[in-house]
Amino acid sequence: MSGEQPSNEQRKASEAQSLADQTGTNKEKASQMQSEADRRAVPKHGL
Repeated sequence: MSGEQPSNEQRKASEAQSLADQTGTNKEKASQMQSEADRRAVPKHGL
């Protein structure tokens, strides 16, 4: 890890993913949010 803090978008996506895992609902949407947040973080953090 580079020590970079996750973006607000990544935190929200992670929370949505966690909730989807717990409840079994909105898994597809949460997965899409997570993928989008991760994809946007690549240029920002230089991963």
